[in-house]
Amino acid sequence: MPPELILQTLRLVTTEPNQRTLAQKLGFSVGKTNYILKALVEKGFVKMERFKQSENKLNYCYILTPEGIRERIKLTEKFIEIKQQEHQQLSQELAAIVEAGSDV
Repeated sequence: MPPELILQTLRLVTTEPNQRTLAQKLGFSVGKTNYILKALVEKGFVKMERFKQSENKLNYCYILTPEGIRERIKLTEKFIEIKQQEHQQLSQELAAIVEAGSDV
């Protein structure tokens, strides 16, 4: 599973009330979202709990585990690092274009 998908899911999983709204935020079908959540549960990043007081026993809440929180932090740091490198590269390219334009 791509790290970007894991990070995005870990960011949204605790804020969305159900798989359908999570799927809409992620831009995936409910089936694919279910598959992603099951994989994150198997990795120990997310825990599913049923609402005990709910009439509908199919309602679950998703909780980030300590491992999930660590993974989210790690992936966020990596994402920021990549974006900083991209920014630096684009800044260098822009400076080279500006310099080449001033030579003309």
